[in-house]
Amino acid sequence: MPTSPSVRWGILGCGNIAKQFAAGLQHAPGATLAAVASRDAAKAESFRVAHGGVRAHGAYEALAADPDIDAVYVATPHVYHCANTLECLAGGKAVLCEKPFAVNAAEARQMVAAARSRGLFLMEAMWSRFFPAAIRLREIVASGSIGEPRMVQADFGFRAGWNPEGRLLNPALGGGALLDVGIYTASFASMMLGRPIEATGFAHRGETGVDEQAAVVLRHKGGALAVLSSAIRTSTPHEAHVWGTEGRIRVISPFWKPSAIEITIAGRTERIDLPYEGNGYQFEAIEVGRCLAAGEKESPTLPLDETVALMETLDSLRTQWGFRYPGEG
Repeated sequence: MPTSPSVRWGILGCGNIAKQFAAGLQHAPGATLAAVASRDAAKAESFRVAHGGVRAHGAYEALAADPDIDAVYVATPHVYHCANTLECLAGGKAVLCEKPFAVNAAEARQMVAAARSRGLFLMEAMWSRFFPAAIRLREIVASGSIGEPRMVQADFGFRAGWNPEGRLLNPALGGGALLDVGIYTASFASMMLGRPIEATGFAHRGETGVDEQAAVVLRHKGGALAVLSSAIRTSTPHEAHVWGTEGRIRVISPFWKPSAIEITIAGRTERIDLPYEGNGYQFEAIEVGRCLAAGEKESPTLPLDETVALMETLDSLRTQWGFRYPGEG
């Protein structure tokens, strides 16, 4: 298997997250940014010029049909993830879809079914899973060093400016804390404790109707618990903790792009620093390249069934809160 597989990337969308991913690709061996697409041809052209003259498509379907693209990173707002992913899969492309994978589990299942029926690679772009510090965290927990994990805590909150038409606060764009940053905390809990058996919590819905902040408790197999919070109008520390029967681990802020962890056993604390070059987006791109080179249709680090289960958990919480997005019925 090649150590640095060659992958020609296309980016669908030209917003800030697309720019961050493009920057990250510069630190992914074998990865090449080959094309970008936007519904606004002027935006695509501007992106093309800023990123070394890559091909610019003024329509998403043109990128999906581009024969010189191996994989597409879907970087559009949440509500478009499903349609955009399905279009790229129909074009025979491997897809890395930005989180949250979809607006709800029904869309997620549709996306997964399309990838599996075509034998194509698909993965949620939960970049947090692939940092060196996240890998080390999983290794430590799997080794049994802290005993049996019994409780997880994670928070992700920030105070966004007031823009009711923007993606964070607009229901029509899939706004709200749960989908934007709550997915990080739920994914962290799933990574540490597995799929929850039950989810409950409370949310504050603001003036635009979206959840501006939420506190959630997940119950996992064997009685393990995850205590999670998310917010888009309240700032929080952005830390995560795993408490086991023999010790504990602290993922130093920001846990969603970790570079250091602290492990405490028998009263003794050791800090493990795992710095990295670049902005961190390269790690998910590297994983896609590894999977494609190995002929894998999904990543064992973030299997598609887990992605669907995460969306089902978020769905159950929104049902409790009486919160549905336009078009969900």
